Amino acid sequence: MSAPIGDGITGAPSIFTPNRYRGLNVLVTGAAQGIGQAVAQRIAYEGGNVFLVDRADLVHEFAAELASATGVTVGSATVDLETWEGAESMVAAAKEKLGHIDVAINNVGGTIWAKPFEHYAPEEIEKEVYRSLFTTLWSVRAELPALIENGGGSIVNVSSVATGGINRVPYAASKGGVNALTGALAKEAAHHNVRVVATAPGGTLAPERKVARGPGPEGEQAQVWYQEIVDQTTESSLMKRYGTLDEQAAPIVFLASPEASYINGSVLPVAGGDQG
Repeated sequence: MSAPIGDGITGAPSIFTPNRYRGLNVLVTGAAQGIGQAVAQRIAYEGGNVFLVDRADLVHEFAAELASATGVTVGSATVDLETWEGAESMVAAAKEKLGHIDVAINNVGGTIWAKPFEHYAPEEIEKEVYRSLFTTLWSVRAELPALIENGGGSIVNVSSVATGGINRVPYAASKGGVNALTGALAKEAAHHNVRVVATAPGGTLAPERKVARGPGPEGEQAQVWYQEIVDQTTESSLMKRYGTLDEQAAPIVFLASPEASYINGSVLPVAGGDQG
């Protein structure tokens, strides 16, 4: 497991670019822990106002600590992004708090079960797709009008190199959908001055999750299937290791910023050389 970023959960990141986000309002989903939390932390320390969204109430505690530590405007909301109503209410709340949205970073998703496809029940497949595709699909649909209304901006979707992985076909299909969404929408939205890009993280070390994505591997066979994912993830990386939260947050924050103004429609693998 990795150590907390920088000086702690809301301490200054070890590396950041002061003032890169000054004057910008940023919406971050999945912000209560993991990659989303690391992204929100870095943006706040770079001067951006942030609105943090998660299904877990932990997001409110983190938002209060981040506002106190940085002095930027920080808002938060708990919503269910597996529904259109949740995504719509998220954007309304962000606009009410920040006034407008310049950047949206969609980070919700994650494998719930790990097993060969023939062992997935139909209802499990549906849950995987709602967790890792519809959360982004609904979010982008709600965010896009707000960005167009604002005269432009950027959307960064967090996908995965697991589109080429084993023992999680529904998750892989969902993230393949996120990649397609990113490329297709980039073409549609460019004339509105809205950029749409994505990163595709590989395996990432993080502190133990306070709110689990799912039941976790139970029983000897489930443990074997999960270990196969870990082994394949490490072997597929040219660097033969998992990445850190800092290593995932850095490219997301760059791609969302004005520094990446000529990058559009791209999906950037961030997996130690694994292209997915």
